[in-house]
Amino acid sequence: MPGTRKLGRTTDHRLAMLKSLTTSLLLNGKIETTEAKAKEVKPIVEKLITLAIKEKSNVTTATKTVSHVKLDAKGNKVYTEVTSKNGRKYKKLEREIEKKEVEIDLPSRLAARRKMFTMINKVKGKDGKTIDLTAKLFNELADKYKDRTGGYTRILKLGQRRGDAAEVVILELV
Repeated sequence: MPGTRKLGRTTDHRLAMLKSLTTSLLLNGKIETTEAKAKEVKPIVEKLITLAIKEKSNVTTATKTVSHVKLDAKGNKVYTEVTSKNGRKYKKLEREIEKKEVEIDLPSRLAARRKMFTMINKVKGKDGKTIDLTAKLFNELADKYKDRTGGYTRILKLGQRRGDAAEVVILELV
């Protein structure tokens, strides 16, 4: 996955850090870090975007039957009263059955999605819902960079950090 820089960390720590930096870059569009870390993260992100561009159109559509709870005008669940065989009454949720057209990944795109999951972390948004970064890669970034042959990121140097004089840079998506 990464190059040859060890960054003064053990293998597990280094891989976790690079995964975290990659996730942050894809989520926010830019990160501020040291030059050595940026040079390690850059090829990982480039490979992910290239993979997303290559596998973007490998989907097929299928009709699936979906069952979900019926809701009234206010958004509350609709119940019906049912009598069992032994004469007891209970409430049962009403369900709606509908057919939907859904996109299904072809095997190569599924393999690409799983490969992406090994290089990025799961992220939750401010509302607590999980953000699907693979969908962002396939839908937003692949569309944005489909005409480019590479060079999806850039490194802008900011200067030296005050405490340890490490070279600080901004790594951003072009």
